Amino acid sequence: MYSAAEQETFQIGTRRFSSRLLVGTGKYKDMNETRDAIAASGAEIVTVAIRRTNIGQNPGEPNLLDVISPERYTLLPNTAGCYTAQEAVRTCQLARELLDGHNLVKLEVLGDQKTLYPNMRETLAATETLIADGFEVMVYCNDDPIAAKELEQMGCVAIMPLGSLIGSGLGILNPHNIRLIMEEAQVPILVDAGVGTASDAAIAMEMGCDGVLMNTAIAHARNPILMASAMKKAIEAGRDAFLAGRMPKKAYASASSPLEGLIHS
Repeated sequence: MYSAAEQETFQIGTRRFSSRLLVGTGKYKDMNETRDAIAASGAEIVTVAIRRTNIGQNPGEPNLLDVISPERYTLLPNTAGCYTAQEAVRTCQLARELLDGHNLVKLEVLGDQKTLYPNMRETLAATETLIADGFEVMVYCNDDPIAAKELEQMGCVAIMPLGSLIGSGLGILNPHNIRLIMEEAQVPILVDAGVGTASDAAIAMEMGCDGVLMNTAIAHARNPILMASAMKKAIEAGRDAFLAGRMPKKAYASASSPLEGLIHS
């Protein structure tokens, strides 16, 4: 018997997916752990930092594609480590060459090394160039509803507001703004960055987010493979809870059993 979350699919650009958990490939101790943790997560979309990960551009070095097969996973090249629109665009174009014309990318243009917060001016500039060049852009952004809507109107196929700072594990610090973004969105909204443990992922899904992207929360757990499995379950449970519809919150107690027909002494 499958849960409602397991039976659902959702669309990003021209592709459809079943798993709403997206995972990264960095920070694991070795390629084998990378392979096993990603398999345990049940993810179908796997992000690859083109500036930091070898997928064929560095012959002679371990190649991620030896353990993460493009036939099994949808690879999502990302522009991690880029601080200008020009760098980000060039990185996406390199990824397209390395992956035989693959055009689905995750855009992130960072503002500084301390916070890794997005530079929205450069992000908007890179978005415009990439979409004109035929890319399907999933974009990392701040939790500003106005900026998120502008990116959607430009043609991004998914908006990815941060939950908190990349790699911080602080969870979702501003759920109100993310709800505002979701209210106006006609494309998938995926929380990107800040998840620390399974409850953070479940909260994002209970809010109604379409998915969650994470890396450090799994890779830096004491047992990454077990944490990957926990995240898979949290995503499914959170989605089921959202679809089920939670009970209303009340200020006072409400008896679990009906009061009518009580036996009086």
